[in-house]
Amino acid sequence: MTFRHKPLGCQTLVLTGATSGIGLATALAAGHAGARLMLVARNAEALADAAARVRAAGGEAEILARDVGEPGWADDVAAETIARFGGFDSWINDAAAAVYGRVEELSLAEHERVFVVGYFGTVQGSLAAARHLRPKGGAIVNIGSVLSERTMVLQGAYSAMKHAVRGFTDALRMELLMDDAPVSVTLVKPTGMDTPYPEHARNKMDKPARIPPVVYDPRLVARAILFACEHSRREITVGGTGLAIAKSDGLAPAMTDWVMAKLMGSAAQSTDTPPGAGAADNLFEPRADGRIDSNQHIAVRRTSLWLEAQLRPAAATAVLAGAGLLAAGLLRRQGRSLRM
Repeated sequence: MTFRHKPLGCQTLVLTGATSGIGLATALAAGHAGARLMLVARNAEALADAAARVRAAGGEAEILARDVGEPGWADDVAAETIARFGGFDSWINDAAAAVYGRVEELSLAEHERVFVVGYFGTVQGSLAAARHLRPKGGAIVNIGSVLSERTMVLQGAYSAMKHAVRGFTDALRMELLMDDAPVSVTLVKPTGMDTPYPEHARNKMDKPARIPPVVYDPRLVARAILFACEHSRREITVGGTGLAIAKSDGLAPAMTDWVMAKLMGSAAQSTDTPPGAGAADNLFEPRADGRIDSNQHIAVRRTSLWLEAQLRPAAATAVLAGAGLLAAGLLRRQGRSLRM
């Protein structure tokens, strides 16, 4: 079925995990574009602040304080969004929870909580969105990870959850295609991002957690998410190093296991910088929110050529073709010079 997404400034978006990191970056960028947003997270105070910032940026915002790990939250959010805005055009499942530590150190309750928030929260949100969007069209955007394809040592539960998110997202996309439903389903896969994720994760290591380098600006992920609200894309990977990590699993899985086990352990994933005040460990309870970036002083990449190539494939092909022609010309010139 042919379907054209609305321009972002004409859309209403539902966004979970809206009070920090990628979610907050997405909310503010959507506000700048003039979109209407229903912001969802557990922290009511941080939600109110995020909504105020969206309105200051030029968008409209309403808030609902909900824990996406609770049954029925998505139907409530869908109904409230329809009541306040008349409906929605895109639904973005960003909320997640994480634990740093060996999988044998995690309690069953900790494993379950990671899945209840990140996987079952995404399932509830996606299904509620699909029910509303099937007749009229729109976009579902689920946030996966490069860890949807390659497990990171000491982040086993989170990696397993993101594997499950990818599997569910693929299944939902195919089922909507079976019915010719006018709904795009996109999996956005960030690599390491400079967000409060290490601060919010429960940490069983001896030192504060961090994201191992290379680390990117979360605003790049926001750009990918909002692009997916306007364009049908199957997957978008943010960060070229993330692409390399994901592909290494298929090319040399045993070697990648060894590298992860020997080089990416606690030394690579820890720091001396403690979490910000009140931000540590939001696994079961909300903590201090409101920051897009981490509190760690690290090198952050502000651009991603691989992301640009995915968002503008025609331009990327033209650049590569031009580079090829230039290289061929230089080689011919060099060959003539050598013959003279």
